[in-house]
Amino acid sequence: MNKSIYIIGSKGIPAKYGGFETFVEKLTENRVDTNIQYYVACMEENSIKSEIYEEYFEYNGAKCFNVRVPNVGPAKAVLYDILALKKAIEISKKNNDDKPVFYVLACRIGPFINKIKKEIIKLNGKLFVNPDGHEWKRAKWSYPVRKYWKLSEKLMVKKADLLICDSKNIEKYIKDDYKKYNPKTTYIAYGTDTGMSNLKSNDKTVREWYKNKVVKENEYYLVVGRFVPENNYETMIKEFMKSDSKKDFVLVTNVEENKFFEKLKSKTDFEKDGRIKFVGTVYD
Repeated sequence: MNKSIYIIGSKGIPAKYGGFETFVEKLTENRVDTNIQYYVACMEENSIKSEIYEEYFEYNGAKCFNVRVPNVGPAKAVLYDILALKKAIEISKKNNDDKPVFYVLACRIGPFINKIKKEIIKLNGKLFVNPDGHEWKRAKWSYPVRKYWKLSEKLMVKKADLLICDSKNIEKYIKDDYKKYNPKTTYIAYGTDTGMSNLKSNDKTVREWYKNKVVKENEYYLVVGRFVPENNYETMIKEFMKSDSKKDFVLVTNVEENKFFEKLKSKTDFEKDGRIKFVGTVYD
């Protein structure tokens, strides 16, 4: 009988975003035990990027299901996890799974987990959680939001049957800070072997990218990273703008026109410098 594992909290596969997505893609791609059946929750808008429009589809042998999430601002990620976990539980009930595992990536839904955990227990299932990092410390969040993340983390730790930490420091922090809950933890480092791109400089895709982004080959400085304050975009842009370099400053990032983006514009006036180019993300 197959062991059903439901993965919640990544934007989904095929990977079109970041770390958790790449982790899920490689986990499913490199499955060894054929008795394991992975189910992966996918945000509908992520699947559309790969021209996948069906509610249910298969990828890397995993059974994927799309979740449509209303645009409710900063709470969208929280709502997504709730809707995805509820849908996973519905699928598990229909499958009549034996001891399913629900693996939640990150601690976003702590205030809602008590009721959901009761549903998991009814299925004789287990709740596994990857606590991720110190989300409640990140500068991108306002004070009330950081308080929410800390509370949410505490409640997720309290209800988890197993906490899978990808950092030894995070595992130590969980054990020390939440000692009263006697959390069961394990450390599993995750990463991936990413190969070099198969694209060549003279490939049509490459030439069109340079043309569309108005970038000259070998005539730019490159930054690749997530679009978050702690990656020091403000400092990098300000210092580059002081230079008299003739090269462009190309930023490959998941730029979003949010409060951070507006703050960056107001503090740097980067739009007045034609050398600074936010070019979006690149996955090939």
